[in-house]
Amino acid sequence: MNGHEITDIFKALAHPSRVEILDYLKDGPLTTGELSDKFNVSRYAIMKHLNILESAGLVVVRRQGRIRLNFLHALPLQQLYNRWVSQYESQLASSLLRLKNNLEDHKGDLNNMENNQEKIAMSSFQIEQEVVINVPRERVFQALTDEINEWWAIRLGTPDSKFTFEPKINGLFYEDWGNGQGSVWGTVIYFKEHEEIRLNGLLGMQGAVNSNYIYKLEERGNSTLLKLSHQAAGLLEPHWEEAHQQGWNELLGKHLKAYLEDGLSVNQYSSCVKE
Repeated sequence: MNGHEITDIFKALAHPSRVEILDYLKDGPLTTGELSDKFNVSRYAIMKHLNILESAGLVVVRRQGRIRLNFLHALPLQQLYNRWVSQYESQLASSLLRLKNNLEDHKGDLNNMENNQEKIAMSSFQIEQEVVINVPRERVFQALTDEINEWWAIRLGTPDSKFTFEPKINGLFYEDWGNGQGSVWGTVIYFKEHEEIRLNGLLGMQGAVNSNYIYKLEERGNSTLLKLSHQAAGLLEPHWEEAHQQGWNELLGKHLKAYLEDGLSVNQYSSCVKE
């Protein structure tokens, strides 16, 4: 994140209405009309605020027909936090490890589901994130597939478990724990080389849940805009959306970006953070 990007973020946050818009969006995506109804200003004024937030990278827009859906994009805020704050925290307190611990703590929850029914309800979430990585699109695609083990930092098995991505329809993205044990993180349902990958995968969730996630890669000169969409629906526990939002921030905005731009693997990145 360079100085101009940081300045744009602070300018975007300088207006109280724009901060309030982000507060509304943290609870889920809203159309422009739904946001306009929450303010005593014109729709045009809300559009101007949204355009400023989008330009600063704090809002991601997805269009469904004629409807414009606005999503909170927390990654730039996470990057600001990492720049000035996270280096003073222990690694155990990072959101990535909180996600890992959450997933591990809930591996046995199916046996206790009856005792936790008050915490589980039919619901859904949709996570939209974007990150610019300063390498060509083909290089990003290679890292998402052939080199997934070098930067995917969340492990459900031992620290030396190995990740493999099979780049084909019905191919598996899985973690091998050794001794014939492991975990499937996703199954490829759409594959277009250098452009798009779609997978079905629970990503640590379990039970009556349907979850899919999509990577889309767009060329930006010598850089790549990586777009993530993650949708889940079913019997979701309340903390799962926040855990996955933070986990994707860490995986794409930190580890993948550091691996491709700085050549830092998972272990090397962790060593740099500790130093």
